[in-house]
Amino acid sequence: MRRLLPYPPISLLLLVMWLILNQSVSPGQVLIGGICALLGPLVLTRLDVPQLTIRKPWAILRLLGRMAVDIVRSNKNVARLILKPKLERRAGFVAIPLAIRSPYGHAALACILTATPGTAWVSLDPADGTLIIHVLDLYDEDDWGAIVKTRYEELLMEIFE
Repeated sequence: MRRLLPYPPISLLLLVMWLILNQSVSPGQVLIGGICALLGPLVLTRLDVPQLTIRKPWAILRLLGRMAVDIVRSNKNVARLILKPKLERRAGFVAIPLAIRSPYGHAALACILTATPGTAWVSLDPADGTLIIHVLDLYDEDDWGAIVKTRYEELLMEIFE
């Protein structure tokens, strides 16, 4: 049974989402959703994903708090830039050397940076760990590197490494 249905909760979620998105529980939609629910998790078994271990779960709360504060600040700054177009701004790319090596830490950092208005994750060189981000209002490249490393990378390393 485990070979046919390796992740039952994911299969159930896929079926339910299929039916919700199609707004129908007709036999045809249930059949198509059932096929997706069976095949989707089989694809997941082919991925080579390392085991997730969270070392300090309480650090997640601190990280979420920092994220919330930074997102509110960034929203205000981006709104100010948009509403006052006369303000001088210079967009650009910043290269930041990262010490974190966990793929889960990288994924979390990508979500954080992309969810924060005015910044976007561009690329990560897995060989040397250099992250490149795009910043809407780039005032000092070194400051952005310090912000990412001290505000996020340290906590992500506590959580995932």
